[in-house]
Amino acid sequence: MKPKFDGYAAQYDAWFMENENVFQSEFRLFEKAIGDISGKRVLSVGCGSGLFESMIDCSGIEGIEPSHDMGAIAQKRGINVIAFGAIEEVELEENAYDIIYLNGSSSYMEDLTRAFDVCKKALKPNGKFISLDVPKESAFGFMYLLAKEKEVTLDEAEEAKVVQAAQEYYSSLNDTEIETMGATEEIVENLYREYAMADKVYRLIIQDINPEISDDEARKITVQQIFFATASTDMDGNLKPYSESSIQSAYEKACEVRDLAVDGEHDFTELASKYSDDSEITYSFGKGEAESAYEEAAFNLATDEVSQVVKCERGYYIIKCINTLDREETDANKLKIVEERKREVFGQEYDSFVNTLVRQLNDKLWDEITLIMDEQVTTDNFFDVYAKYFPEE
Repeated sequence: MKPKFDGYAAQYDAWFMENENVFQSEFRLFEKAIGDISGKRVLSVGCGSGLFESMIDCSGIEGIEPSHDMGAIAQKRGINVIAFGAIEEVELEENAYDIIYLNGSSSYMEDLTRAFDVCKKALKPNGKFISLDVPKESAFGFMYLLAKEKEVTLDEAEEAKVVQAAQEYYSSLNDTEIETMGATEEIVENLYREYAMADKVYRLIIQDINPEISDDEARKITVQQIFFATASTDMDGNLKPYSESSIQSAYEKACEVRDLAVDGEHDFTELASKYSDDSEITYSFGKGEAESAYEEAAFNLATDEVSQVVKCERGYYIIKCINTLDREETDANKLKIVEERKREVFGQEYDSFVNTLVRQLNDKLWDEITLIMDEQVTTDNFFDVYAKYFPEE
């Protein structure tokens, strides 16, 4: 059977490259945790593609990696991959390493007790063991686990589509792109399989969600507005109110223009072009999309009705309702609300699963860490300090 993480190398690296801030943050943590490794024998358990190690001198780092795809890239980056397989199945030289670390791999280990026991035996006396785990915000890891929890698999037809998509995409790559990406047709196929699995999990969870959305809930209206500013915005986006006299003058001008707007002799659009401090005159929006005072005034207007002067955070508005229900915009908003409801349901299911999993993992880790304590380990002190700063609520 092919190792379950084969095919993830390109996706793993690409995700971090697209999310550089996350990568830099995690790399700084990795660099600080591992410290100075010069002259030390170091083992990376689940070294992946060696992405983090490639940012430092990794010539002295040995690695163990279940995925041949990832391990091959790690070797190209300078890591000496000594075994392809799970740490639980590997026999290591005892008392051999100064540092052994797991960078985001422990959540995927089937038997943490066995994994930690192997690492403990391979550490030199007073050696350092480091576990930097995947945070709960890592959707990549948890989508895989959620699919496993839901027993989601691809059927024969879906697998055929995965293969077809992979063949089409891979055939479109030129030699330079293939070399730069480190891509193989097998890797591309697994990327498509991963996305298909994630999509199938999502659809499974939201399949029965089809709420009835009323016109009133989704209603979009169209208005015209005349705006009189009472504040400016600085370079940081902060509002800077005008003087009290300027604010009073703006209000008085708004009242004068409002009288003109309802006298039946002046065109509202022309008044807006002449007096408004905002170039946007016509505005379509739904509930929850505008400041509350503006929304309340606008949604209570009949077609062609003009509001009183409305005080908002940035200034005063005069609002004229052009259409109390924009049918095209309202129907589009109904679809948007349905999709939002589906995402909410999925998010609740996902968060519940993640929180439960995190609790289970934490409980399991606490129990299993106690199994590897001895007189050389000061873990009790570590836990006491942790409990001081992170007490249970």
